[in-house]
Amino acid sequence: MPRERITPDALVSVAADLADEIGFEHLTLSAVAKRFGVRDASLYTHIRGLADLQERVAMRALGEWADALAAAIAGRSGHAALSAFADTYRRMATGHPGRYAATRHPVAPERLAESDSAARIVEVCYALLRGYGLSEPNSTDAVRLLRSTLHGFSDLEATGGFTADRSLDASWWRAVETLHHTLANWSRI
Repeated sequence: MPRERITPDALVSVAADLADEIGFEHLTLSAVAKRFGVRDASLYTHIRGLADLQERVAMRALGEWADALAAAIAGRSGHAALSAFADTYRRMATGHPGRYAATRHPVAPERLAESDSAARIVEVCYALLRGYGLSEPNSTDAVRLLRSTLHGFSDLEATGGFTADRSLDASWWRAVETLHHTLANWSRI
């Protein structure tokens, strides 16, 4: 079987898949080179090093995240948008743990400026909240609540942090319903 051609894009794809398998924190150039069947030095033609590769994976993951969340809420508002957004968030966080970890990896501002991925994620969050009639400064507080809740649950689920016999799906549903109730009644809080 012929070897896959090494390009910057192919490197990022392989690294993102590998991060999902072994964890973003365990991603190494050696592991990526091994996937291509080459020596580590062969990768330096396409990337500057591990930090560069990690940032590229982070940018790829942010783009995938933005696309998935935007598609989830398209044509929806209020409860339906929140449920679709939350379920997509959970599915991506638990189904692609390496990519999810990469979305939280620090990226140099100049590299972030090369893409609109991070800004699109923020815009999707604000679009979701407009369906609840929220505007600033409440939107910022609501985005923080939304992210904290979804991240906390997804992270605990992915790392085996829930040990009670109760169904995770039932607890997830309750968390999303609580978010909906809170967002729908924000002005009364």
